[in-house]
Amino acid sequence: MSDKKLVHVERIPVRWGDMDAMGHVNNTVYFRFMEQTRISWFEKLLPRGEAWGTTGIVIVNASCNFIKPINYPATVEVKMYAGPLGGSSVPTYYDLVVRDEIYADGAAKVVFVDMDRQKAVRIPENLRSKMA
Repeated sequence: MSDKKLVHVERIPVRWGDMDAMGHVNNTVYFRFMEQTRISWFEKLLPRGEAWGTTGIVIVNASCNFIKPINYPATVEVKMYAGPLGGSSVPTYYDLVVRDEIYADGAAKVVFVDMDRQKAVRIPENLRSKMA
């Protein structure tokens, strides 16, 4: 996808409790890694206090391709990319990297919402300009 651009990188240490009975990071934790990266990105886009005050984000779909199992100890570098902006949404993509190798990749469609009404809203212009 040549129309996506790198927008944020988050480094997340794997915790012992992230592993499951199979001895590797549980598949649900991969989604948490993507979630933490997305939330950090969103909070950097908005002035302090506005995130979650008037504007928020929700996910309407999410996916993950598990390429290799992640094991403790490790630090996962989550690279987040954004695709072309829609009216109220933006497609996001993720590479979960350990020791310079992709262990998983994923995607999620992010929809911007009015926090009071809990309804989708057009991406605010101040955010749209930062994301463009």
